Amino acid sequence: MSRKVAIIGIGMTKFGELWNKRYRDLITEAGADAIKDAGIEGEDIQGLYIGSMSPGLFAGQEHIGALVADYSGLSGIPATRIEAACASGGLALREAYLTIKSGAMDIVVAGGVEKMTDVTTSSATIALMGAGDQEWEAFKGVTFPSLYALMARRHMAEYGTTIEQISQVAVKSHHNASLNPHAQFPFKVTSEQVMNSAIIADPLRLLHCSPITDGAAAVVLASEEKAKRLVDDPIWIIGSSSATDTIALHDRKSLSRMDSTIIASKKAYKETKIKPEDIDFAEVHDCFSIAEILAIEGLSFCKLGDGGKITENGETEIDGRIPINPSGGLKGKGHPVGATGIAQAVEATLQLRGKAGKRQIKDSENALIHNVGGSGATTVIHILKRG
Repeated sequence: MSRKVAIIGIGMTKFGELWNKRYRDLITEAGADAIKDAGIEGEDIQGLYIGSMSPGLFAGQEHIGALVADYSGLSGIPATRIEAACASGGLALREAYLTIKSGAMDIVVAGGVEKMTDVTTSSATIALMGAGDQEWEAFKGVTFPSLYALMARRHMAEYGTTIEQISQVAVKSHHNASLNPHAQFPFKVTSEQVMNSAIIADPLRLLHCSPITDGAAAVVLASEEKAKRLVDDPIWIIGSSSATDTIALHDRKSLSRMDSTIIASKKAYKETKIKPEDIDFAEVHDCFSIAEILAIEGLSFCKLGDGGKITENGETEIDGRIPINPSGGLKGKGHPVGATGIAQAVEATLQLRGKAGKRQIKDSENALIHNVGGSGATTVIHILKRG
């Protein structure tokens, strides 16, 4: 049995340093807003999938599925925590989608949450490096900025990508975030400010790096029959795919591309019969500014090596040929790692509904969302379509 699946409700907290809110407060707030947006009652929900990367290290809390069901007033239904590093939210969305598509359930909530700012930066760094190879990377002192710095250096060497082009990604992301009331950094920056910010791992500066963030997001998914009965503007998930690569960077075939993204995107395009040029905008995983360049190349929005050039030419801006990260992306909106993949779905739904406010992309019909775990060991992609 294979059925159509729609997003019928969305909810999202403000992203940022939310010290006055607990882990459970964040996810219940986002979930309650999504349920209200869908116009359903709690008893209509048949299952929960919650993406969360490292709540034990960040918040001292495990057993997330039961916790969320409990504090959402949904005890009794099956609830599952999904973990795939920074792709946890995207994979939770995929599991919810497959559950409905299979016919097992009709209405499912997919959520994502992380509470990252209650620990020191060094503790957060240790937790995040759990997404890499513990024995061959973390134990040797490698951090994620240094891994992405290696990819940036290789891309620059192979293709002539410049630090100015990489910096333009951050400039564009901050501009879009300035239009997003949920964003952690709703302010603009200049290329000079980006390039003059502190070096974190050469060539990456502070303003090339996504922040440590608290936040949660949730979406309500429904079968075609339920969606058409409950809402007037369902947003259809027409494609879902996932792929993996080696967990350690040194085992990759290439440092200048992300093969898991290339593989997953080919699967998604084949499933939907949609071509890259049919995508009206994309939310991609820009944990570091170089990651956006790798993403748009891997998704075939341009040739390998041309990501920096099309960014410099303005093609990825809101009014450009292929708008990328109208939300502000991970860089501007924030990156509560378990919530990011769901937040991308929230932004895509707002855009396809025509309700994204000042950052609205005109006449958008097809959207792609791209969520990555670690340095590319996991990629999850969804393609969404307006009614």
